[in-house]
Amino acid sequence: MFPKPFSWDRADARAGRFDGKFLIGVLTTGIYCLPSCGARQPRPENVRLFKTEAEAQAAGLRPCKRCRPDLYYRGEDSDLALFDALAARVRAEPGEHADAGELARTCGVSQTKLGELLRAHAHLTPAAWLKRERVRAACRALLETQQRVVDVGHAAGFESESAFHRQFLALTRMTPGAYRGLAGASVFMLQLPAGYRAAEVLAYHARDPQSSGERVRGTTLVKALALGGDAALLEIELEQQVAWCRVHADARVVERRIAAIHWAALRMLGLTLDVQAFEARAARDPRMATLLARRPGLRLPLAASGFDGLCWAIIGQQINVPFACALRRELFEIAGTEIEGMRAHPTPERVAAIRVDELARRRFSRRKAEYLIGAAHAVASGRLDADGLGDGSAVAAERDLTRLHGIGTWTARYMLMRGAGFADCAPVGDVALAAALQKLTAAGERPGPEQVEELMRPFAPHRSLATFHLWTSLKDAA
Repeated sequence: MFPKPFSWDRADARAGRFDGKFLIGVLTTGIYCLPSCGARQPRPENVRLFKTEAEAQAAGLRPCKRCRPDLYYRGEDSDLALFDALAARVRAEPGEHADAGELARTCGVSQTKLGELLRAHAHLTPAAWLKRERVRAACRALLETQQRVVDVGHAAGFESESAFHRQFLALTRMTPGAYRGLAGASVFMLQLPAGYRAAEVLAYHARDPQSSGERVRGTTLVKALALGGDAALLEIELEQQVAWCRVHADARVVERRIAAIHWAALRMLGLTLDVQAFEARAARDPRMATLLARRPGLRLPLAASGFDGLCWAIIGQQINVPFACALRRELFEIAGTEIEGMRAHPTPERVAAIRVDELARRRFSRRKAEYLIGAAHAVASGRLDADGLGDGSAVAAERDLTRLHGIGTWTARYMLMRGAGFADCAPVGDVALAAALQKLTAAGERPGPEQVEELMRPFAPHRSLATFHLWTSLKDAA
C-alpha cells in the first residue's frame, strides 16, 4: 500500500494516465477501482491507495463492477465485458428494461456512458438497440410458442399493443400476426418502406450476370441459399410497395429454416439499417446533402449470410469486381450445393475441405486461397461465428477478424458492413471510397487511409450507408 499522504492530479487520473500504476480503495464501500473510474469521488479520508490487486484484496476489498479493474489487469476490455454482460441480461429478460435509463442502471453507468458503449459496440443508440432486442425476442416467441400476440409483445417489453405492432413492422417489415403465419408457409410478403429504391439493390445482386448463386430478371431476384445442411431457392419479386417472397425447397426445410430465410430476405433487400436517421444526420453536411438529394432513400444491400460476406471480402481483396466475380464462380463450381439449376454458397465445411492447389488451378493466388480456406476453417471449427458477428460487439468482431491470417482492416470492415450488417463501418483502404471522397471534396489528390478515416468521421454512427452513397456517386456525371 502507498504511504499517506499521496496526491495525484484527478484530471489526469480520469484520463487514464494512472491506470496500471495504482488502485484506489474505498473503505466505506469495500471496493477498489482504477484511477479512471467514473464513479463519484469518495471522501479523501475513506480512500487508500494500493500498488497491486493482491494488496487491495488482502485488505478485504472487491473489484468495482463499473470500471472492472480485474479485467484491466487480466488484459481484457472492460467496456466489451460490460456490453456482453448487458446483452446477455437483456436477451434473457427483454421485458425487464423499460428504457435507456433502466439499461444504464443495470450497467451501473451514466446514460452518456451507455450511449458511448452501444454506439461503439452495437453501432446503435440505446433506444434502437433495446428495440431491436425486443423485436428479436418477440420473433422467437411468435414462432416457438402459442402465446397470444399481445402477450408476446408485453413479455418482450413493449408498453402497448400499438407500439409493438409499429416497432415490429419497422424492423421485420411484417406485422406480428403475419410473422407468426410464417410457420409452415412457403410464401410471405414484406411491406416495403415508402420511397424504396429497388434499382440499386437489384444492381448489387446482379453485379455478376453469370453467377450461379443469384440471378436478377427485371424486378425479380432469385437467390440460392445455403441453410446449414439444407438448401433452398428464395425468389423475391419486388412491386411498388411490397416484396413477394417465395421459397422453393422441401417442406421440412422451409419449416425448419423459415426464420433464417426471412432474415436473409431483409438483408438482401437492404432493410436492416435505419436510413432516416442517417439522412437526418448527413443532411447537415452540405456536400453529403448533395449526394442525398440524388438518391433519397438509398439502402445498403447485404450478403445473404455472414459467411457469404466473409468469402466475398477475402476474394475481393486487391482485385477488380469482374475478376472477383469470376473467382467466386469457381468457388461455387467446386463446393456449392446444386439446387434447381443454381448453386448455393458453399458451407464453411466444404470450403475448409478444398485444397490450396485446387483453387490455384482456378486462378486464385496461393495466398488468397490460403486466406479463404483458413477463414473457413475458423468458422467450421467454431472459432469464428461469421453469421453471429452482427449480434455481438463490432469492436470484438473486428479484432477477431483481423487475427485471422490475411485479413486486414479493409477486409474486416467490409465484412462488418456487408456481412455482419453493422451501421458504422468505413472500409479505409478502399480505392473506390477514396476516389469518391476525392470527388466529393474536390481534392487535388486522392486521400490516404488516415485521411479517409478523418473524412468519414462526421458521418458516424452511419458510416456504412455513407460509404454506399459515396460508392454509388462515382457513377454520377461530373
